[in-house]
Amino acid sequence: MFWLILVLLSVPFAARAPASLNAKASGSLTETESSRVTELLRDKFGEKDTNMALLVTHSQPPLTTPEGQAAYERFVAGLGDVAGVDRVVKAQQSGTLSTQSPDGQLALTIAQIPLNEGASEALRNIRQYAQKSESAGLKVRVTGGQAIADDFTEFAESDTKRSEFMALPLIAVMLLLVFGALVATGLPLIIGVMSITVAMAGLYGLTHLMSVSTFAQSVITMLGLGAGIDYALLMVNRFREELKKRGGNSREAAARTVLTAGRSVAFSGTTVAIAMAGLIIPNVTFLRSIGIGGVLVVLLTVLASVTALPAMLALLGERVNSPRVLKIGWAQSGEASASWTAFARRVTARPVLGVLLSTAFLLVCSIPAWHMKTGYAGAWGLSHGVESRDALVDVRQLGAGGLLSQFEVVLDLQGQRYGPADRAKFQEVVTQLRALPHVRGVLSPFLTPADLGGASTSSNDALAAVSALTRRSFSTDRTFLRLTVVPDDALRADQIPPFEGQIRGVLDASGYKYLLGGAPIGEREWSHQITGALPTVVIAVFAGTFVLLMIAFRSLLIPVKSILMNALTVGAAAGIVTQIVQNGTLAAPLGIPSDVGILDASLPVMLFAVMFGLSMDYEIFLLSRVQEEYLSGKSNDEAIVAAVGHTARIITSAAIIMFIVFAAFVFGRVVASKSIGLGLAVAVLLDATLVRLVLVPSFLKLAGRWNWWLPKWLDRRLPKLVLEH
Repeated sequence: MFWLILVLLSVPFAARAPASLNAKASGSLTETESSRVTELLRDKFGEKDTNMALLVTHSQPPLTTPEGQAAYERFVAGLGDVAGVDRVVKAQQSGTLSTQSPDGQLALTIAQIPLNEGASEALRNIRQYAQKSESAGLKVRVTGGQAIADDFTEFAESDTKRSEFMALPLIAVMLLLVFGALVATGLPLIIGVMSITVAMAGLYGLTHLMSVSTFAQSVITMLGLGAGIDYALLMVNRFREELKKRGGNSREAAARTVLTAGRSVAFSGTTVAIAMAGLIIPNVTFLRSIGIGGVLVVLLTVLASVTALPAMLALLGERVNSPRVLKIGWAQSGEASASWTAFARRVTARPVLGVLLSTAFLLVCSIPAWHMKTGYAGAWGLSHGVESRDALVDVRQLGAGGLLSQFEVVLDLQGQRYGPADRAKFQEVVTQLRALPHVRGVLSPFLTPADLGGASTSSNDALAAVSALTRRSFSTDRTFLRLTVVPDDALRADQIPPFEGQIRGVLDASGYKYLLGGAPIGEREWSHQITGALPTVVIAVFAGTFVLLMIAFRSLLIPVKSILMNALTVGAAAGIVTQIVQNGTLAAPLGIPSDVGILDASLPVMLFAVMFGLSMDYEIFLLSRVQEEYLSGKSNDEAIVAAVGHTARIITSAAIIMFIVFAAFVFGRVVASKSIGLGLAVAVLLDATLVRLVLVPSFLKLAGRWNWWLPKWLDRRLPKLVLEH
């Protein structure tokens, strides 16, 4: 009853959570170079609305005709009246930054909107106006930094919902094969949905305290469905076994299920929670929001599995096996599988071969990860068919892609007012920046005829341009100078450092004290902050996992072995994701654009935390049974064989369900979510087959009695923990 009330109260808040999430947390970074530039532009130059929406219009008849030009002028006039639009810059056919195609069919209009608060609302108003303005002769598409970020948020939410709807029917079929009964099939699904609903409500509350990443929703759904169904699968299977032993006494069977499988679930959930908690340690709001969401859903899943689920099982009793739909099922029996037992004997007969071949395969798969490129993916992180990405193609065709990658330079005169003597020095800096490779133009007071569009520009327009550039180039107290470097195309994350380097080379030689900002610098700073947190996360997770496994299995070797083998799994999965997403191998069949070229900066740390935590589930399922058999008096070799025979069906069933959950995300439209789903699906596939059924048994066979060695002085000081399943 408690869980029913909690879920019902959580539903309205869970529904509000997706709209409150952010595509990226760069806006939360403080005390960085780019943030100081933004503050100076606001405080010293009076620039409040430096955010741009780029509207690409396809005109027929073209703008070169009176009819086409008149239709375009009406569109621009109306755009200026849209709520949230501060200023509109019309397309121009000539000049350094030409924004109109020679045939007049394609044009780019720029609308300035607020930088932070009100930006998304202004963009929605612009998109609504663009839709209303479309006619047979005028087609409008919107892109820009804000449009790209908002599309990330929107499609991450819709992709998550779509993945749930895709995965749930397949999971139901899989559970039906496992249990053969409809009631037993429904229980794991109920637990997964319950934990996700309550966790999303908690996530909504978190949005009022901090910036929360869009990816937190995807992580909650993946962990809630995957782990929730995994744990429920283990619990229901054990309950059916105990129910048969106790002659149908459902209360005793449920109690015994909690004491056995419930302990394994609690311990497994703790290892996953430790991995996700590693994301909370670095002082990075983006990662912390994902870590908190992950810990929240895992703890709720464990709590539901050991409280709500046993209560339902006790009430159902024998009805858990009805209505009986299938007479077969891989995990319906608690007895050891003859085929898996025979497989384990073959593996442990050649342990050296098993360890060497498995390790070599995983290492080869991990090779591409050593050449991984990371950063903020921007429009490249969206699939084809999303408006902001497709419109960028037109912007680049016009040669204006650099408008999305502008570098803002603020020169500090260190309290001295700008005077005539500074003009030549300032102009020399501008000239040198103009001459750099791949620079489309430099916005400064020093206009050239090309900047003004040549002779076709009227004197009034030229004076207006000079006046506007002068206002934007000098601070109100004339102690700071500002110029904007526009690349010749939109820069992908891996292209930012070399371009930034050549700008800094000019500025370093100028003698000015300066700050460099703009979208590319902000994106690079955000990426470095995320990737820089990875070592801290890895060390924290390794340490926590080592201590927990040492307590559980009374061993020093098993924790080290588990960490190394899970790290091999993570590395192999990361390598495969890198080869597909970054290098383009097999990208097209998976719906991943071939020009992504990088992985989102958040992926390495997120993949590590989630993969490592979930991999430990299967590790604990297997090792707890090996320990149980060993402590019952069997030899090390026989304990390994018996453990594989008893757990392989559960591990295989759970892995298939996990694979379905994760693979469903590959069919989304946000490349980062697709990459997470792909990485986790590959990791589960490798972990539940090669690692857990070949590499681990082979290693345990070779290690022999050293598997269970622990110094006596340490054994006396560690708390006692008994695991069964």
